[in-house]
Amino acid sequence: MEAANDLLQRPNEGSRTLELPVTLEPGAVPPAYQTSGAAGMDLHSIEDVVLEPLQRKLVRTGVRIAVPPGFEAQVRPRSGLALRLGLSMVNSPGTIDSDYRGEIAIILINLGSEVVKLEHGERIAQLVVCPVARAEVRIVAELSETDRGEGGFGSTGR
Repeated sequence: MEAANDLLQRPNEGSRTLELPVTLEPGAVPPAYQTSGAAGMDLHSIEDVVLEPLQRKLVRTGVRIAVPPGFEAQVRPRSGLALRLGLSMVNSPGTIDSDYRGEIAIILINLGSEVVKLEHGERIAQLVVCPVARAEVRIVAELSETDRGEGGFGSTGR
């Protein structure tokens, strides 16, 4: 298995590229970066979808990817859909493991008060490829102390 760093190439200073094999169903739009500085590639719907208020639906993309070992792909919501239409992803971020070869599908929910209609080809989510470190679990009698301790759920202030 190749190390994640060995898979990264630096075509020019300040950027890294990683080959991501992709297959597309007929009518699917390939994932693509919209700007040179974008971290995420847009994913598009392969179908027309209607979401009633508070309805959630699995929205197909027609895209399959082969994430290299040592990496994961995260599926994240698009902020513009949330602001304009009240659409969000139910499980965010969604994780695509390196051994998954199925279609990428997005669980969208309409949190707005009006019906939302998405057309075939509309951008519905973002795909971000990230390196992954696998942890080796070691059972211990107790954990080390920190200043924060067990404080959570807003304990660090507003």
